[in-house]
Amino acid sequence: MSYLMPSEFVTKLVDQGESKVYMGTRDTLIRAFMAGATLALAVIFAITIATQTGHFLIGALLFPVGFVMLYLMGYDLLTGVFMLVPIAWLDKRPGVTLPRMLKCWALVGLGNLGGALFIATFGYLNFSMGGTEEINAVGQTMMAVGESRTVGYQEAGLAGWIVLFLRGMFCNWMVSMGVVGAAISTTVSGKIMAMWMPIIVFFYLGFEHSVVNMFLFPIGLMMGADFTLYQYIMWNEIPTVLGNLVGGLTLVGLVLYTTHVRTQPKKVLS
Repeated sequence: MSYLMPSEFVTKLVDQGESKVYMGTRDTLIRAFMAGATLALAVIFAITIATQTGHFLIGALLFPVGFVMLYLMGYDLLTGVFMLVPIAWLDKRPGVTLPRMLKCWALVGLGNLGGALFIATFGYLNFSMGGTEEINAVGQTMMAVGESRTVGYQEAGLAGWIVLFLRGMFCNWMVSMGVVGAAISTTVSGKIMAMWMPIIVFFYLGFEHSVVNMFLFPIGLMMGADFTLYQYIMWNEIPTVLGNLVGGLTLVGLVLYTTHVRTQPKKVLS
């Protein structure tokens, strides 16, 4: 594994953030669509394994395959651009303005949603044999997850909203570490290893990922789960997105940028 020093890979991250703003609208949407679709398919993969084996840990250990594939292909997740683009803005890169950063987030989020809904539609048809049969065991598991992570939070009131925000925040701490992992090494095997570790942590601990939820909750609604679109948006997606933004930016982006790019002056030792 060819390892880059933090001062080297953090500069690469700033360069990546700048490049996201300059990417054309078509390319941004297509890459984001494929990222959302790939991640959603990985969720089906992981939940299928967990359901069939009875061991969620096995599903969590294998879920990162989706994250690895999408980042090796250069696709973009909203969680990643939440961390990358702001550090390019803080670095005062030419053309990286606040309106362009917000536009980038909006386009990536829209593309991710489209990809997630595409796989959600496939998943519903697959789990119900085109709507002609009862939802299978994997689909039932997804429905139960959707119900517990909307209605369950709502029943807790404000405390549930706060926990959701924190789980979204800690999720993108780990996911953004996965994005950083892709920049740490110059070899494919090194990148995979560095990305795999933090993604296992977020998935196994049940942290809230906005793009995963763009798939998981719509498919639950398609299959007839006992929660509403309003409950999904207000009692999951909104606090999750906000938590993802704060976690990726503060716990990863700002920490790395301020300590490896815009550092304090060296101490003078007497």
